[in-house]
Amino acid sequence: MKKKNLKKIIEQSISAKKSLLLIEDKISQAINMIYKRLSLGGKILLCGNGGSAADAQHLSAEFLVRLDPKRNRTPIPAISLATDMSTITACSNDFTFDRIFSRNLEALGSRNDILIAISTSGKSKNIIEVLKVAKKKKILSIGFFGNDGGNAKKFTDLSLIVKSNNVARIQETHILLGHFIFEQVENKIMKLKT
Repeated sequence: MKKKNLKKIIEQSISAKKSLLLIEDKISQAINMIYKRLSLGGKILLCGNGGSAADAQHLSAEFLVRLDPKRNRTPIPAISLATDMSTITACSNDFTFDRIFSRNLEALGSRNDILIAISTSGKSKNIIEVLKVAKKKKILSIGFFGNDGGNAKKFTDLSLIVKSNNVARIQETHILLGHFIFEQVENKIMKLKT
């Protein structure tokens, strides 16, 4: 492995993460939206495809269990819509793959919930479909996107777009973004209880 290659990847990663500084106000807005919905008794629903599905599961676990091991708190309700293979394959077979998230949201989503849709391109049909259902059900949505946000940003209440077209760098930045947002939401919840 050439040292040059590693340096280039690290620089790309730093650049993608620095792009979040351009959307600091939107990130603060996302923190407040999530906190408010949780305060109203809502839950967080997350979804994505491939690596973004893994990110949805990862971030869901941070809310359900905890992000900081020194912090004992009650679990925060969060569900990844991409974990049940029986439901995913049944929906893909009986309807279409485009409905794997929207079908789940129709069944599990309520007005006080918040949807976090994760897509590196913003072009996934199943992400666009779930965002349309969220609008119809009056469920607020936050998009973690890359590139230019694709068509998904048109159907999202708040789009957080990582300025990069490299899938790996976008996904790394989505996890950083998710951790930061969740840590801030957790801080707000913990302050309320002290």
